[in-house]
Amino acid sequence: MPINHYENFPVASLLLPANLREPVEAIYAFARSADDIADEGDTPPEKRLEQLDTYRKALDAIESGGLAGMCGQPPLFARLARTILNNHLPLKPFYDLLDAFKQDVKKKRYEDFNDLADYCRRSANPIGRLLLVLYSADTVENLPLADCICTGLQLVNFWQDVAHDWKKGRVYLPLQDLARFQVTEEDIAASRCDERWQALLAFEVARTKAMLNTGAPLARRLSGRIGWELRLIVAGGLYILDRIEAVGYDVFARSPRVDSVGKLAVAWRALNYPRPSA
Repeated sequence: MPINHYENFPVASLLLPANLREPVEAIYAFARSADDIADEGDTPPEKRLEQLDTYRKALDAIESGGLAGMCGQPPLFARLARTILNNHLPLKPFYDLLDAFKQDVKKKRYEDFNDLADYCRRSANPIGRLLLVLYSADTVENLPLADCICTGLQLVNFWQDVAHDWKKGRVYLPLQDLARFQVTEEDIAASRCDERWQALLAFEVARTKAMLNTGAPLARRLSGRIGWELRLIVAGGLYILDRIEAVGYDVFARSPRVDSVGKLAVAWRALNYPRPSA
């Protein structure tokens, strides 16, 4: 179970009921391809934004014309249109995803945690909300829990990939937190894992664990294989955070992943997932 951006979420795994695999794959294909436009290669920013605008126009066409609006559109968008219409999915989460991807092209720093959380609200939370609609579980009680899990998983991605993001000119650690722990961008560039860095990342890891644990009861609320899928996902995120702690927060030297041994640990944690208190 890789913990890396949208791979944090179920991508039509065998645990999902067969009737949900196609819509989940269609959502993933849209998100993954748009994210690649924003994030991969050396295309100039202006060109990336132009390409993402074609995604927005496709959503506009779905909103105004349904399947008829897909005439002449690439198969990716026609497939998405069928998924949205057949499953009565709201369009706002898809627009939110595009807003986040466009922001990634233009914005490289985040002032404080609220600023970062707002990005996660659009870059991660829409996936969880769409999946809850597919599961017929998008209740007012479940949606905030899904948001906690999705934002938490996005933060896990950020903390394990600090060095990778730095190479792309991005710092997702809030500037306010850097200042609080007296860590500079020069320290990140030098891969300096000293007491200041360890204190900073310990703070971020603890906050992220609390967020995942807040959302965790959702995995018990959802029944059957869907619940198992979510337990594995949350357990995977918590495992990565444990590994970051275990390496002394030195994510510069090694970016923790779920290896073969880790998969067993994740499965064990999911199997012994705590039941919500009465």
